[in-house]
Amino acid sequence: MNVLEVKDLSIQFGGLRAVDNFNMTIKKGQLYGLIGPNGAGKTTVFNMLTGVYKPTEGHIFLDGEEITGKPTIKINQMGIARTFQNIRLFGDMSVLNNVKAGLHNQIKCSLWSNLFRLPSNFKVEREMNKKAMSLLEVFGLDKFANHKAKNLPYGEQRKLEIARALATNPKLLLLDEPAAGMNPNETAELMENIRFIRDNFDMTILLIEHDMRLVSGICEELTVLNFGSVLAQGETSEVLNNPEVVKAYLGD
Repeated sequence: MNVLEVKDLSIQFGGLRAVDNFNMTIKKGQLYGLIGPNGAGKTTVFNMLTGVYKPTEGHIFLDGEEITGKPTIKINQMGIARTFQNIRLFGDMSVLNNVKAGLHNQIKCSLWSNLFRLPSNFKVEREMNKKAMSLLEVFGLDKFANHKAKNLPYGEQRKLEIARALATNPKLLLLDEPAAGMNPNETAELMENIRFIRDNFDMTILLIEHDMRLVSGICEELTVLNFGSVLAQGETSEVLNNPEVVKAYLGD
């Protein structure tokens, strides 16, 4: 089963065609990489997949249902969650409350229950705390539950952003340069976390990444973008040895 199908996707900003005729298919349970030099259009693709940008042309299907141009919130509710190249946490909120923020699209409580603090409100709050803590435990962040998010070390903030994305219960998780700024030990730990998420959350993952050790270590297939167009596509080892891909990264 294909979780994501992208057909002939393009976007134009004024006279600039930032992404041109982009196609990609991701099967359920895959760890898939989207790579390319800086400015190739990778984050622009993520922004179209998540409704931040509306494509000029083309179609996006999630589990066979078209999501092209839908609002970001609706796309998240339908099953796509993402992290960002630059970490976007609620810095002054606790680590626990950052993850609970991600749960609000699936745990519902009536207006009256919230206003009058009825017993059902407390039940929902307990459920949210339990689910949020279980996600924090996956990443070893439960001991920081009551700390402000902005006070976490950089690598832990990266993990927290992934935990918050998982709290929305996605079918497809988009990771935008998750290893950016990490040292080799943190990157190795991140690789294990990504594998764990895929295997234990029945997750399909699409990631943008410049760290080729991470890409070659966990991605099963790749799409390479260059100047907004697909340069190569296929199994990871084959793509990384493609002379055109090497040239795009290293030059002549």
